[in-house]
Amino acid sequence: MCRGLYAYPRHSSLLGRELTPDIEQVARALARKFGWRIQPSGPVAQNIIGLSTQVPARSVYFSDGPTRSYQIGTTTLEFNHIALKEAGFKHRESAVIVHALKALGKHRITPEAIAKVRDWLDPRLRRKVLVDTEAATGWVREAIRRGTQEGSDG
Repeated sequence: MCRGLYAYPRHSSLLGRELTPDIEQVARALARKFGWRIQPSGPVAQNIIGLSTQVPARSVYFSDGPTRSYQIGTTTLEFNHIALKEAGFKHRESAVIVHALKALGKHRITPEAIAKVRDWLDPRLRRKVLVDTEAATGWVREAIRRGTQEGSDG
């Protein structure tokens, strides 16, 4: 896979072949190895939450480390350097939600999108994410507020 990283092989009986490692797990393992803080880019975050079912051929993560690229099977895993202030969320879930919503766009925030965010986010983390994202852009913050409310889609 990558020098210094190892994955247990997973076999798909449906496809009849070995599966490539989960890119999210590889990204997190590389971040741990090098001491980077990372956040998924918008398209990756949308895929994690389930706002998009497209599996990108290129998975991009924002990092406070250097810009680097790795080839994992048929997927390119990229880390793009950003300023530390943009990587300042305490909770991984906060970053995933903010980047997913920004990539979705203000005018495409639907009750269905809010429901997907709510379903994805562990109810025990809702209050923490709400506090963690206080500095987010106004419309993103409002969408997060709606997504952390119990039983309301909009």
